[in-house]
Amino acid sequence: MDSNELRKIYLEFFKKKHHAIINSASLLPENDPTVLFTTAGMHPLQVYLMGQPHPAGNRLVNSQKCIRTGDIDEVGDSTHLTFFEMLGNWSLGDYYKDEAISMSWEFLTDTKWLGLDPDRLSITVFAGNDEIPRDEESVVAWRKMGIPDERIFYLPAEDNLWGPAGETGPCGPCTEMFFDTGKDSCSEKCQPGCNCGKYFEIWNDVFMTYNKKDDGSFEKLKQHNVDTGMGIERTVAVINGMKTVYEIDTLVPLMEKVKRLARIRDQPTIEQENSIRIISDHIRASTFILGDNKHLSPSNLGQGYVLRRLIRRIIRQGNLLNIKQRFLPDLAQIVINLYSEVYPELERNEDFIMENLTQEEKKFTTALKRGLRKFNQIYEQTNTLTAENAFLLFTSFGFPLEITTELASEKGISIDLEVFKKEFEEHRSLSRKSTTGTFQSGLADHSNITTRLHTATHLLQQTLRNVLGDHVKQSGSNITPERTRFDFTHPTKLSHKEIKQVEEIVNQKIKEALLVKKEIMTPTEAKKQGALGFFGDRYESNVSVYSVGDFSKEICTGPHVTNTSEIGRFIIQKQKNIGTGLMRIRATIE
Repeated sequence: MDSNELRKIYLEFFKKKHHAIINSASLLPENDPTVLFTTAGMHPLQVYLMGQPHPAGNRLVNSQKCIRTGDIDEVGDSTHLTFFEMLGNWSLGDYYKDEAISMSWEFLTDTKWLGLDPDRLSITVFAGNDEIPRDEESVVAWRKMGIPDERIFYLPAEDNLWGPAGETGPCGPCTEMFFDTGKDSCSEKCQPGCNCGKYFEIWNDVFMTYNKKDDGSFEKLKQHNVDTGMGIERTVAVINGMKTVYEIDTLVPLMEKVKRLARIRDQPTIEQENSIRIISDHIRASTFILGDNKHLSPSNLGQGYVLRRLIRRIIRQGNLLNIKQRFLPDLAQIVINLYSEVYPELERNEDFIMENLTQEEKKFTTALKRGLRKFNQIYEQTNTLTAENAFLLFTSFGFPLEITTELASEKGISIDLEVFKKEFEEHRSLSRKSTTGTFQSGLADHSNITTRLHTATHLLQQTLRNVLGDHVKQSGSNITPERTRFDFTHPTKLSHKEIKQVEEIVNQKIKEALLVKKEIMTPTEAKKQGALGFFGDRYESNVSVYSVGDFSKEICTGPHVTNTSEIGRFIIQKQKNIGTGLMRIRATIE
């Protein structure tokens, strides 16, 4: 079974179980200050897990594009990837443990679907703690499926209490399904959850019943939810008896192309294989990020920094393989060909993908050569590398810290990163936002202040269109308790007069105490009524449309205030040109 087959039958199975198929959300989350990329299928659905009705109903299923970089240094082993597809199905206050477990079992073991051997499946459940009780309900449900007690294991919170992804938000106990690969046990204590490779986690049913609050306590959500996850790459590897995810159909063509570029005809060495895997994984991730409709380019901050880091690692690994020619666009084309039928935005944004990869490869190849020469010179003279040396390589040679640390690690040297940060604490590209914080994730802040800012952003977009013209279209937004950041299409910075005019109109609409109304309709109906919506691939058969009086109408998931008088005074703090034909406005309320 290949990736397309698995994706197809998974969606088909849950459609038969009355789940609405929803599209994959963007890899670049909207209005979520705590996560740079979509790391799981539940992230775009968090407001619905908290109780807001979903336009498509209370049973959902999809295949979600995901990026996770927390384990970026592990990429190249048998399981770790930065980009992957997560199959998921959700119950939003509908069915619960019994039905979720029954459906999981049916899909895994019925010969009409995956047809796995039931005797090779083991189960883990939550053992309970002081806040949340032991999950005996799931055990009873699994016994009904015929799982004997000796293949049911109680594990603690670190294994079987899922979420929240950040400090607060929806969470709950989970039950995980493990497939016995047939590998010998590593010890007498070997059981599901052991990392030796004998037991492979194939599916996870999370019962999101709780909300973790700021003080660390748990409160019951107003509805029971089910949130499941099955990674396509890992599952395809298991079904086909493969030893690594790099043997599956969507990675092999990339691996083979890299080998040809590196002129490796025999079995690669361990080091070569590691480089080939890193390149194959990272080009997939980079192509999907660049192929997103929000048109993110490599930069030195936030999401753009992660993208730049991925691309630079590809080039560095290509250098290790002695690949002489420029090769990123050729690899990206393979990714586009493999996935564009499922994710048409890749083909639609092909020119943007190729332009950015070509530009970044050209720019960094030169910096890499200069930096490597200087690195080797320092090492040959001193037989070590200090944080001060790393600082010099960065500032004088444009050599990224992460590549310096990789090179040092290969020579058994550890760089004192704290010293480096003190040397360079005010440099934006190595701020905590762009490095440590870049590889963390969490849940969105849906506090009163961010809700008010969200509605103000709707007023801002419509006002910009009124003042500047209908060419203004949203290309991205991000809201924190301190400000709203709104990216839009426009060729030049706004004049002082235009800034003042925009502020005055937004504040006038706030003073008018306009009612904010939500309606559910099809995307076609929404467009007929003049609703704005610029991320077309995301929209399902039904969407939420928020109207702010007669002034603004947008396709949006919310949340919003009920009346603009709740917002406060709107102030534009600054504007910035962030790319060809793209502007950014930062604003706040008081």
